[in-house]
Amino acid sequence: MRIALTIGGSDSGGAAGIQADLKTFHQFGVFGTSAITAVTAQNTRGVTDWQAMPQELVAKQIDALAEDLRPAALKSGMLGSSAIVETVAERIARHRLTTYVLDPVMVATSGDRLLDRDAEQLIARRLAPLALLVTPNLNEVEILVEDTVRTPDQMERAGRALVSLGARAALVKGGHLEGAVLVDVLVHDGRVRRFTHERIDTTSTHGTGCTLSAAITAGLALGRPLEQAVADGLDFVHRAIAAAPGLGSNEGHGPLNHFVPAPPRPPTEGF
Repeated sequence: MRIALTIGGSDSGGAAGIQADLKTFHQFGVFGTSAITAVTAQNTRGVTDWQAMPQELVAKQIDALAEDLRPAALKSGMLGSSAIVETVAERIARHRLTTYVLDPVMVATSGDRLLDRDAEQLIARRLAPLALLVTPNLNEVEILVEDTVRTPDQMERAGRALVSLGARAALVKGGHLEGAVLVDVLVHDGRVRRFTHERIDTTSTHGTGCTLSAAITAGLALGRPLEQAVADGLDFVHRAIAAAPGLGSNEGHGPLNHFVPAPPRPPTEGF
């Protein structure tokens, strides 16, 4: 069985962060491990408080897993502070953890900030060059490239800018685009692929970014090519949103349905 690692924050509501990642890993048939960077108090209505973990403890979690339960692929989400960004970058480089998906979590679905402002550009400088794939939404990519990104063409330019920072590929997510059709833009190996799907009219979108990056990480851990892992991840998230259980308050953002099946595994794909 392949191992995948998630480095990120704990969501007490179970819809995003470490909890969403581990649920997604399970659905894809990979063994999930975790290094917790922060603990949040949140539900479908928003984040009421959060606290970053000591950077030394984050480092020791990553060390313990790299030395014994070494991941075939890993992702990072909420990091919370400049010190933790530096720690995660140093440990990924030290342990040569190369199949790395960077989800630059900066703002929750509710609009609550989950990262110190001083750490935002540090992610671009320290973590992007280590990443196989960066998966920002429109708000996050505008921070990373310091430019307006609100159309598919602008998304493509932003993806190329992220690759110029050192990432091998970028998936700019279009969930915040206006209109009935959403576009996600993948820039990889000098090529661009646009994934389109119809918008689902729902407020059950809490944890979409975490779930997508976790699904892609799981696919990479299973040895799938990057473009296939991205396509499978987008398909999984779209179906998880469509099948959302409707939990939480009406004025909040509910969780996805992580029980939807993952895309079928090829007969030749091993564990």
